[in-house]
Amino acid sequence: MKVLISGGGTGGHIFPALAIANAVRRRHADAEILFVGAEGRMEMERVPAAGYRIIGLPVAGFDRKRLWRNFKVVWKLMKSMRMARKVLRDFEPDIAVGVGGYASGPMLKEAQKRGIPTLIQEQNSYAGVTNKLLAANAGKICVAYDGMERFFPADRIVKTGNPVRKDVVGSRVSREDAKRELGFNPNRPLVVVVGGSLGARTINNAMKGAVKELLASGASVLWQTGKFYADECQERAREINDSNLQVTAFVGRMDLVYRGADLMVSRAGASTISEIQLAGVPSVLVPSPNVAEDHQRKNAEALASRKAAEMILDSECAQRLTEVIKELLREPERRDMLGANARRMALENADEKIVDEIEAIVGDKAV
Repeated sequence: MKVLISGGGTGGHIFPALAIANAVRRRHADAEILFVGAEGRMEMERVPAAGYRIIGLPVAGFDRKRLWRNFKVVWKLMKSMRMARKVLRDFEPDIAVGVGGYASGPMLKEAQKRGIPTLIQEQNSYAGVTNKLLAANAGKICVAYDGMERFFPADRIVKTGNPVRKDVVGSRVSREDAKRELGFNPNRPLVVVVGGSLGARTINNAMKGAVKELLASGASVLWQTGKFYADECQERAREINDSNLQVTAFVGRMDLVYRGADLMVSRAGASTISEIQLAGVPSVLVPSPNVAEDHQRKNAEALASRKAAEMILDSECAQRLTEVIKELLREPERRDMLGANARRMALENADEKIVDEIEAIVGDKAV
């Protein structure tokens, strides 16, 4: 069986793509898997590091604010379409899987033109433009939220959930032991602030003011800043000089973080939310306003409306974040409720369910 997986740009697209590939490999050790991503984007490093071959297309996103810059974008798109045709001729996939991101558009469009079956995996509660355009000719559309018939043909939707990194949510270590391994006092509540690989300016700026109060309230704080904000946030940590505070650009052991966190503050990307749900972690979600279709806000609202998370708008973060965290630290029963409700929303084994759909589409080639 030959499976082509296309998309990327952010961890929210790459991690599900790798989870699907790993699930294919578990069932079909001899399957040929080829990734197609966008040149210069994160997938061009992450995918080879995971042991898979990837081809990069020169595709880029449209600049909605400076339209005159899109002449080059159109040229890159045309070149990417030509390259996509060559990839399909050379690899001859049995199915093309799109996970969202720049490269999945031209790649799956060309596959559909050639009669190659396609499957779309939509992570968010509000569908992206690329997936909406591809949906009419897709064989199956795997989603994580109810109500997606607003965007896609209802007869092709399958609710699978979002594939996540199994090593991240599969840990069975106790909360206290996780805190010890992370270097924290197991008897203090642990607040984890996650800004993603690049960081979240609004959250980091709010934390500069909040962190001293949180430490004084009796909490420990693990503050993951992202690479762009590491220096300035670590300078703040040196000013405070408290052993219950750790500031780092990246967190290597997210499995321990999810097990040890009494409360997590995060953006509302689809992969992060799926991990929060599966781990049953109480969370404060601050959706990024700088994403297409404002989809992070809709992701966060899907939890907040079910009392499965607290939501603070980006514009309100500086004023509200400190007090909301302190309220939740004072109310363990409320934290427990948020975590339990998030866990009830979790959809397990999404990667295996998606491979079920791939096998159904491919048919005899999957045997």
